[in-house]
Amino acid sequence: MVAARRVYVPNRVHVLLSAPMRESNTMPQPNDPKPTQREPATRRLSPLQKLVGLSMWAPGVAWLTTVMGTLMVAQRFFPPDEIEWLTRIYTRGQLRVLGTRVEYVVHPDVDPKRQYMFVQNHVNMIDHCTVYAATPHFKQGVELASHFDVPFYGWFMRQRGTVAVYRDRPLREAQQSLTDGVQREVGKGHSILVFPEGTRTVTGRVGPFRNGLFRIAHQLALPIVPVSVTGMFEVMRKGEPYVHPGRRVTVYLDRPVETQGVSKQELPQLIKQVHRTISERVDAYYDGAPPVPTKRDDASSSRRA
Repeated sequence: MVAARRVYVPNRVHVLLSAPMRESNTMPQPNDPKPTQREPATRRLSPLQKLVGLSMWAPGVAWLTTVMGTLMVAQRFFPPDEIEWLTRIYTRGQLRVLGTRVEYVVHPDVDPKRQYMFVQNHVNMIDHCTVYAATPHFKQGVELASHFDVPFYGWFMRQRGTVAVYRDRPLREAQQSLTDGVQREVGKGHSILVFPEGTRTVTGRVGPFRNGLFRIAHQLALPIVPVSVTGMFEVMRKGEPYVHPGRRVTVYLDRPVETQGVSKQELPQLIKQVHRTISERVDAYYDGAPPVPTKRDDASSSRRA
């Protein structure tokens, strides 16, 4: 009997077929060409590349303001999870107008019916768009409260119920507010999308993780899905005003890591495990190594958008 599984990608929905596995200990990888050494930290752009990179903001901002404006009107009458199909139109469209091709590699243990904390490396301002369509989960974000003042984007995120992080409050109060916000969203049946580095990378590599969100996942017994994104740093990066179309981005969703039954003493090791899973994929991309296999005797889903 062949089981069908649905994987959501920015441009279409694919139905993937999972047959019984042959003996193997690797997860199928995206159809990348033979990797070559890449240097994430520096690049030289021609005047034409700079002009194109600047001009790409026009369709990107036009799409964002149009669709987010529509979403904000719709959310006045409907809860966000009842009109999530509009959010998926927004995230898919945002990637498409930026000329980005995305491929998802999803571990089969990622269950569409379970709630997770999706832990992703933080690259640029459209990271939420990159991963959102990878699975059918409603993913609620965690955002600095100061970002809620950004026109359209911030207004939309506040209205959608995004969990606020208050850096201007005492640490204990801010942590409790964050915990309460995540617990509220989990109580609604939502999953959580977080970027535990707390800031965008400036090198392309994965920075150190902050522990607070992992402690919340542990407290709520939320399993953690490591999410590794490669190629997005070449589309847009912190410190540059350019957007580069036509790039290939790969999003890996690895096997979930259970937090239930993990002791407080074991939690630091769990955090290191999640960080290692994500950073090894990103490092392999930049070091020209083959994609890191997942030690699992069944296949992941891999489709290109």
